[in-house]
Amino acid sequence: MSSVKTTRAVKASGVVSLTDWKRQPIAGKDFLSILDLTHAELDRLLALAAEMKRGRVGGHAGTQPLAGKHLALLFEKPSLRTRTTFVIATRELGGEVIEPTPDVTFGGRESVEDVARNLERWVAGAIVRTFAQDRLARFAAAAPALHVVNALTDEEHPCQALADMLTLQERLGSLAGRTLAFVGDGNNVAASLAHAGAMLGMHVRVASPKGFELPSAVALAARRVARYGATVIVTHDARKAVAGADAVYTDVWASMGQEKQAKARNRAFRTFQVNEKLMASAGSQALFMHCLPAHRGLEVTDGVMDAESSVVFDQAENRLHTQKALLAMLMAK
Repeated sequence: MSSVKTTRAVKASGVVSLTDWKRQPIAGKDFLSILDLTHAELDRLLALAAEMKRGRVGGHAGTQPLAGKHLALLFEKPSLRTRTTFVIATRELGGEVIEPTPDVTFGGRESVEDVARNLERWVAGAIVRTFAQDRLARFAAAAPALHVVNALTDEEHPCQALADMLTLQERLGSLAGRTLAFVGDGNNVAASLAHAGAMLGMHVRVASPKGFELPSAVALAARRVARYGATVIVTHDARKAVAGADAVYTDVWASMGQEKQAKARNRAFRTFQVNEKLMASAGSQALFMHCLPAHRGLEVTDGVMDAESSVVFDQAENRLHTQKALLAMLMAK
């Protein structure tokens, strides 16, 4: 679905349109995980993102809840989509961005806690892209007045999952009872997908080689927040996971920081490539999803990546709209 089309499928999905988001902000101080949201907050956030997308396409500036505020972008890992969309989102909401370099934030010059306590005196929020989830949690806990957003850790990628859910709603309408298959490493992307998909009523299947499964704690947490009879299945059989799925998702086999493991991982994952044969198991209407960047010829073939069923660039576009909604609701208090 291109950006020039409306998201009327979202309207038809049963998600209540958010008419006054200022009265219903996100209750928590931070967004470190999809699990930080209640079911109602997730519904409202996606509804607001759809409204903001329609407004932006229609040329309407919309509200500016960040007017007069600054957000800090603290990125230890490379980024195209996350950095670009958060900068644009902040500016379109009326705020300004500062980008301290990694060597002065997480480079060991001072503790993570002291960096947070300094920033708390100057900025309203920090968008953090780092390695360990524990480091992010320490940073957020040290600054009670600072809103902290997880822009990616080794354990979770919740902002990506928000964009993925909006993309699926645009294409499928209500997600309750739909099936999402993830094929590949049971990594941060798979974890946040399992959380978000289950909260919206999706049957989530994650197929990985032995030794690379979705952590059992993640699957258990997803089952605990599942609605509408949603299930979470972890398997080693890619074809079984994909059979009859509404959407098939994959990610790189070696993530950032795992470059030295690339050769071994490529061997382990070679039978988990999402290619035309595997997609045929899902059916002709199945969508293909990828968080990008993609390693064409490894986890996905060109034929799948470039097919009409591929929504990878819709996902990338929707990073902007869901992150705008997230910042608006998080900073509304």
